[in-house]
Amino acid sequence: MTMKRITGTLKQVFTEMNELGRLLTEFPQEEAEKLTRMAGIIGEAVRDGNVVFTCGNGGSAADAQHIAGELVGRFRRKVKGYKAHALTTNSSVVTALANDYSYEEIFSRQLESMGQEGDVLLSLSTSGMSPNVVKAAQAANALGMTSLAFVGRGGGRLAEVSTVALIVPHDDFARIQEVHMVLGHILCGLVEEAVLAPRSK
Repeated sequence: MTMKRITGTLKQVFTEMNELGRLLTEFPQEEAEKLTRMAGIIGEAVRDGNVVFTCGNGGSAADAQHIAGELVGRFRRKVKGYKAHALTTNSSVVTALANDYSYEEIFSRQLESMGQEGDVLLSLSTSGMSPNVVKAAQAANALGMTSLAFVGRGGGRLAEVSTVALIVPHDDFARIQEVHMVLGHILCGLVEEAVLAPRSK
């Protein structure tokens, strides 16, 4: 690789990093406030012994699993795992539902089987238009669960059907997913604080 090529590549690295930094430093306050609201909802559900379900497609599936893993394991402070389950992880169930019903139902059918009133669903979608994620949120609502969402690109249909939808104000899927990862870690930390805080009388 020539020095000119290396210099050009490094320029792209810093251009993309600076764009991500700008997006984070200029993040809208009203969207950040939604994150604290989500943490309170999840913290209350955890305290009451309810389950937090997560879902998404592709990179968002990985983020959904990451968040569930942080809740079940330990983020910084907690000593007991919280009840959390990523709907993307059982390949036998996912492929059976996709084959026997449709890909749109791979998450909603699982919620019909395992979800109940008081549980929480956190859906992730860069576009907010993934049919299976939208259907999952609708199923959660029907079950009396609280449906939360991390989205981008204006929110899409998922934002419309979710109780609280945090929208990353960007159109590039990579930047949206990167911010979702940051938000996921912040959310898990806030949930710990919410669970460990004394209950108000």
